Amino acid sequence: MTRYPDIPKPTRSGIVVVDPRRGTPSQVIVMQFNPDSLERSIAPQAAGADNSSGDRTEALRLKGPAVETWKFTAEVDATDQFDVAAPDGIHPQLAALEMLVNPAGARLRELEALAALGTLEVTPIESPLTLFTWGNKRVLPVRLTELSVTEEAFDVNLNPLRAAVAIGMRVLTTSDLPVGHRGYDLYLAHLAQKERLAGAAATGRLSALGLTGISTGTGGI
Repeated sequence: MTRYPDIPKPTRSGIVVVDPRRGTPSQVIVMQFNPDSLERSIAPQAAGADNSSGDRTEALRLKGPAVETWKFTAEVDATDQFDVAAPDGIHPQLAALEMLVNPAGARLRELEALAALGTLEVTPIESPLTLFTWGNKRVLPVRLTELSVTEEAFDVNLNPLRAAVAIGMRVLTTSDLPVGHRGYDLYLAHLAQKERLAGAAATGRLSALGLTGISTGTGGI
């Protein structure tokens, strides 16, 4: 059997659940297979976008960071494992993803107890800070907005063995999180990384665009 020890092990994408106060990971979900593609949508928060009066002083102003969403499909597969290795199929992996968008049962019972005591206003449950990682250059605080599961194979006990999970996420920015929140600082670190990468991009020349300069005189550029 031929071995290739020098071949680097591929980095896996994943989701990290972080305690926002301590900053320590409480759960790491490693994608079994990296998605084949990622769909990213970036919408600028233009200051005059919702201004029907057409204020000319607002044309180039930004209210905050762009609204960025990510979509991809993750595959979970246990069809090559036996019952001893996966007695529950891929139930645990799916449950771990589903709990990212569900509050804990204990917290729900606490809210029920408060309501029973006559509490007039019950604060919505705050979920842990969720980070999506795609290599070491993309570590993003996110909120899951979509989780669609298509189960495709089952064992004799109807435990799912293979599934495609469509995941939608919205990047949390400084417009979403309070100053001092760990996610706030992580987004700023992500933005700084993006600025460094943008600075490393090669700068083109006007001649490549068929221009010799930028002029405001009659006749255009």
